[in-house]
Amino acid sequence: QVQLVESGGGLVQAGGSLRLACAASGRASSMYFMGWFRQAPGKDREFVVGISASGYIRYEDSVKGRFTISRVNAENTVYLQMTNLNPGDTAVYYCAAARGSSTYKSGYDYWGQGTQVTVSS
Repeated sequence: QVQLVESGGGLVQAGGSLRLACAASGRASSMYFMGWFRQAPGKDREFVVGISASGYIRYEDSVKGRFTISRVNAENTVYLQMTNLNPGDTAVYYCAAARGSSTYKSGYDYWGQGTQVTVSS
């Protein structure tokens, strides 16, 4: 079992920044591919970015250049630095763990509870 706890969400104005954190614990949690997903009201949960234990990264195109993922294996924590936010980024952001480097939510075994990010115009 792997437990994931997100933090760092909140309300920010357009153009602003936020940093999310995902703390992982449990068996072999440091070996998993860690992904961030988001779900806006009325929409499906979508992949944002993910990082492997070795630092391999996959980004969704709309966030490239604005979002940066990083991982501190010694802390079992993954960070998502979000800059130049716009109202379209408003969603609940979820941290998830997968054995493979999947961009599909079905490829993930464990999920956090989510953290709300709201970007005002």
